[in-house]
Amino acid sequence: MKIKNIKKVGSKYKITLDNDEIITTNDQVIINNNLLYDKKINSKLLDKIKEETHYYENYNKILKMINRKMRSEYEIRKTLNKNEVLKSDEDKIINTLKEIGLINDEAFAEAYTNDRINLSLDGPYKIKKDLEDNHIESIYIENALSNFTDDLIDQKLKKIINKKVSANTKDTTYIFKQKTSLYLSNLGYSREDIASHLENITLDNSRLEKEMEKIYNKLKTKYEGYVLYNKLKQKLYAKGFSSEEINDFIEKNSSLI
Repeated sequence: MKIKNIKKVGSKYKITLDNDEIITTNDQVIINNNLLYDKKINSKLLDKIKEETHYYENYNKILKMINRKMRSEYEIRKTLNKNEVLKSDEDKIINTLKEIGLINDEAFAEAYTNDRINLSLDGPYKIKKDLEDNHIESIYIENALSNFTDDLIDQKLKKIINKKVSANTKDTTYIFKQKTSLYLSNLGYSREDIASHLENITLDNSRLEKEMEKIYNKLKTKYEGYVLYNKLKQKLYAKGFSSEEINDFIEKNSSLI
């Protein structure tokens, strides 16, 4: 077989053979196989051209992927497996990118952690879990998370909690602490840190006391004495008040019940 024509189309090259077969490839394959000068192609070389074309297509896809965002080795292997790349090509792509510094899990862990610290509310445990999901070595994770200092954790927790306190319009202190504790736990903060920051939080319950009074005034028209006492506790529990809040309210109004 002979090459009739080589034409560049965008970033690709279109090779037309004398049997009218057309092969679309890239400049790496053209250069590697000296196709601009050697016009003869046998079946072995044709197979080589096709294999190299497939390899560089996948290699260039990964380069574009890395250019958009830094990636872990696990992410890249996952993408290559999804595209059904040969294991030999997969290893070759990975090793080449490691050699030129485009795959570096230690640098990835550092960059990912700093991004999460600066651009999200995520806590250290969530970041650690994300890095583990990317199959990052534990030593790299440990080093990267050293940037998440105790002072930084305190600052983030105070900021998040203060914002939630300001936004709260209906929850009692008890319910607020439950919801906020779950929220912060899902963000990746430790139970100990969460508890210590929520311990002294007390909300303005004046509006909630009015809600209690409203429930009490409605129930007292139907019940009295011990029955009223039990009905009131049941209703207040159902509304989300804590036993402490209910007992305080009942104690303040004991003469009326």
